[in-house]
Amino acid sequence: MEAEYEALRETLRRFVDRELIPLEPQLDADGKLPDATFAAVRDKAQAAGIWMPDVPAELGGVGLDLSAMVIFWEEISRTIAVPARDHSLFGPTPGPILLALEGAQAERYRDPVLRGETVSCFAQTEPDAGSDPRAMRTRAVRDGDHYVVNGTKRFITHADKAGFAQVMVRVPAEDGKPRITCLLIDMDTPGVRIAARHKTMMGDAPSEIAFEDVRVPVANRVGAEGEGIKLAQGWINQGRLRHAARACGVIRRCADDLAAYSHQRRTFGAPLADRQSLQWTLADAEIACHAIRLMVRDAAARLDAGEEARIETYMIKAHGDETGFRIVDRCLQFYGGLGLTLDMPIQKFWRDQRSFMITEGPIEVMRMAIAREVLARAAA
Repeated sequence: MEAEYEALRETLRRFVDRELIPLEPQLDADGKLPDATFAAVRDKAQAAGIWMPDVPAELGGVGLDLSAMVIFWEEISRTIAVPARDHSLFGPTPGPILLALEGAQAERYRDPVLRGETVSCFAQTEPDAGSDPRAMRTRAVRDGDHYVVNGTKRFITHADKAGFAQVMVRVPAEDGKPRITCLLIDMDTPGVRIAARHKTMMGDAPSEIAFEDVRVPVANRVGAEGEGIKLAQGWINQGRLRHAARACGVIRRCADDLAAYSHQRRTFGAPLADRQSLQWTLADAEIACHAIRLMVRDAAARLDAGEEARIETYMIKAHGDETGFRIVDRCLQFYGGLGLTLDMPIQKFWRDQRSFMITEGPIEVMRMAIAREVLARAAA
């Protein structure tokens, strides 16, 4: 398998270097390519055999496991031509919950996404329940063969263009314990509305979704009541792996660009490349990328083998995002005022990496969870 992984890396690296990085000057103020350019490069991705990489082959994808997907995420993250939170350049991205659907649910919700007829969004975060899903207030009360849903979800990516949402709700139980449950809710259902959009420093604009007495068929429930956290875990684990793999790709791109620049730029009569501070930054970037890659590969292999790897994903999320930002920040410093201009890709990498220390689990929450595990082990 190692030879196959390296062949995949080479294919992706060549595609990014030849087809994507040269397109970066065409990006608009929102970080988007012209429609015609986007369509053309999508055709090239399909021809290169990297279309719907994480979708099983029987459903029309490449069928990469997580050990291969972390290579995919690392390599495509070396360019700002692929938005950090939107990989649609490589085809529909249904996510693990939709890919696990069967029967009528798969026909109605999964298959249209794979055909490119609609998109979905994952709605868990709330105004008062970001890092703690058990604190969510969005409720679904059973009423015959329907649930009645009320609540608000915030910072939901792609909600404004989604045909339906994968919504985590709290179902009341007689014992008083919340039963977090996943419902598939069509966005055109009466009572569903986009309440706000929040423009972020990353350039995207996630939405706030309001649910007011929304009637959802029980048939739209994914799994049993109370299985929502387990279902979401697959999505969240992938997200944490993606964060760390992306950090490695960003570090590599920023360090490579800086190394090339350092031979051209002269300061106080000598090439910037001769400065020890720059040399140590490049060395630290190399060390960081190697360490992150090993951590990511280990966690991906564990998840592919059916192991939990929960603590491992906490560690790689915290270490990858924080280290990625630290290295990018140090690289940017060497460009001086030039690094602050919007003409330089490093300013976009800087904004993205700073954002990632908050999104999909702040690094402080990751550390809190790791410490809780360590303390529990000591107490036992």
